[in-house]
Formats: sequence, structure tokens, C-alpha cells
Amino acid sequence: MPKLEIDEALVRKLALLLEETGLTELEFEAGQQRIRVTRGTSVLTTSLVNSTPAPVQASAVSAPASASSAMPEAPPHNAVLSPMVGTAYVAPEPGSPPFVSVGGKVAKGDTLLIIEAMKVMNPLHAQRAGTVVQIFVTDGMPVEFGQPLMVIE
Repeated sequence: MPKLEIDEALVRKLALLLEETGLTELEFEAGQQRIRVTRGTSVLTTSLVNSTPAPVQASAVSAPASASSAMPEAPPHNAVLSPMVGTAYVAPEPGSPPFVSVGGKVAKGDTLLIIEAMKVMNPLHAQRAGTVVQIFVTDGMPVEFGQPLMVIE
């Protein structure tokens, strides 16, 4: 089965639009290409439908060794997942103390970190109260959709 060429920038923009508007599904169609982006309870998913195969372009993408070794292969139970692609910031500004630290208590609605996406600072809020038991990201680290960021129990 031939691979389809995906406009990653468009998918990212649509996913960000889902997050900003609170919608659960968005569909975009242009010519023979249709992209549907849906959001489940905690992870954004995308699907691409194209009636004519696009040319395949090979590209190698590798993650930094330090980032891949720090992240688990499967999301741990009670993991906070990244709702978007962007850059994670653990503090409100450089030199400030982090929003949360391992062992710290958080209340529902507390800011856990900020994800910068398309030059917009998006605070990520706790969905429930608990204790931070693990943090997988560092300040300025790039993050992907669905990537575990921390564990709150």
C-alpha cells in the first residue's frame, strides 16, 4: 500500500484549532485530499483519506537520544499527555521556579507547564488533583501529540 504525503503543518493547525475551540472533530477537504482530525478524551488523533496516491518522499527523522531514553514506550497510568506539538516550558519565564516538581501536590486547574505552538503560549492545566510522581520533560524540550509529559497520582 503506497504511503500518502501528509501536510503536517495543516494537521498541526487543525489540531490546535480543536484545542482552542473545544471541538471534538474537524474535517478539511481540498481537491482529492481530505483530512479529518478528531479529539478523544485525552489524545488527539488524525486520519487522512486520499483517493489518489501521492508521491512518496523518503525522509529520516530521529529523536534526540536524551529525550527518547527519558520517555516511556507506553504511556504510564495517570500520565498527562501532550495535547499538541510544540515546545514545553516548565516555568512561567526563564529563571523562575517550575510550575510543578516531583513530589509536589497539584489541584484541579493548576498550571502544570506551558506548551508553545505556532508562537502561542498554551498553559496545560491539571485535569484532577494529585501528586506529581514523575516528570518526563525539561524546559525548552520539543513535545509531540500524545507524548507523556508527567504522571500525577
